[in-house]
Amino acid sequence: MASHRKSRTRSGVRTNSPAVGLTTAALASVTLLSAQSANAAPAEPRPSVEEVQKKVDDLYRQAGGATQQYNKAKEATEKQKRAVGRVLDEVAKRADKLNEARRTLGSFAAEQYREGGLTQTAALLFSDSPQAYFEQTQVMDRLADRQRGVLADYQAQQAAAAKERAEAAKSLESLTASQASLRTSKENVQKKLGAARALLSQLTAAEQERLAALERKKEEEARRKAEAKAKEEARAKAEAEAEAERTREQEQAAQPPATGTGTDSGAGTGSGTGTGSGSSDSGYATKAAKVLAFARAQIGKPYVWGASGPSSYDCSGLTQAAWREAGVELPRTTWEQVKVGTRVATGDLLPGDLVFFYDDISHVGIYIGDGMMIHAPKPGANVREESIYYMPIYGSVRPA
Repeated sequence: MASHRKSRTRSGVRTNSPAVGLTTAALASVTLLSAQSANAAPAEPRPSVEEVQKKVDDLYRQAGGATQQYNKAKEATEKQKRAVGRVLDEVAKRADKLNEARRTLGSFAAEQYREGGLTQTAALLFSDSPQAYFEQTQVMDRLADRQRGVLADYQAQQAAAAKERAEAAKSLESLTASQASLRTSKENVQKKLGAARALLSQLTAAEQERLAALERKKEEEARRKAEAKAKEEARAKAEAEAEAERTREQEQAAQPPATGTGTDSGAGTGSGTGTGSGSSDSGYATKAAKVLAFARAQIGKPYVWGASGPSSYDCSGLTQAAWREAGVELPRTTWEQVKVGTRVATGDLLPGDLVFFYDDISHVGIYIGDGMMIHAPKPGANVREESIYYMPIYGSVRPA
């Protein structure tokens, strides 16, 4: 008997199989991700080591400028604090005088009350406008000379106290503004230095070595320029000495033979002019020697922005402290120091002169001769000798 069951289809696959569903979803996900990747903005290219070096140098320069702004704000804040202190002292002294005058007036009023005499004095003591009361009641005509003097003094003390309170309020406002500027400047310095540190921290070991090599190359180029200047200075010195020797020989040859009378022994008076000039140069050289001795003693101490010694310095803090050793008080910031003394060309630099750098005058060093200087370079570095050509020169001054 034949069977009526359908034979099972071996090759058929159920279309609602879970495997088919997962495959479809996976394909859809891949398609979606591919589309998103295609539309996404391309990642920024990694900066080269040279670009990092340039950016870090610029951030340090900006931090130097921000440090000078901080120094300026700090100096203004300290100045305002002293001014506020003086004004508040005056206000306190004035208050004592005013209270004494008030007590004297009070004794007059009490005496008049006991005697049943004039009560206008008591009213005057509590009046908001003593002068208006005088005009209204003409009490001045009825007071004794001593009472009039005390009242006049009281009125003067009131006016002076009001003026000093106004000055104190103004000084406090200036102090608040200076403190706000100080905070802003400090935050700006920290922001610049933080950005520089962040850039440096992203470098690989190989990139750090490459950066160090670039720094060495930069230092070597600056050193070569310094050596060239040293040779130029030595040549100029030798020529000046040779010229001076020729001048002395010519002067001696032009002198008449000595007669033995000794009457012309004072003929050397004319050379006194040269001696005076030499004394001036010698005076500056003496001061410069003190400056350089102090600066050399600071070599190895760390750069700290806003510091002026004795354990750490920023650039203008070092120059200020060094010249103070020679009895010359420089301003605190590079922006003010560059205005002191006499401007000199790079070719005419003498030891002790101040050399300023960058268009924003954000750095300064002390010239020591032969194209070299002592300076407090930047965060992470110590006070050291370095070529003045390591940074772009803005100009130079002779402070004294």
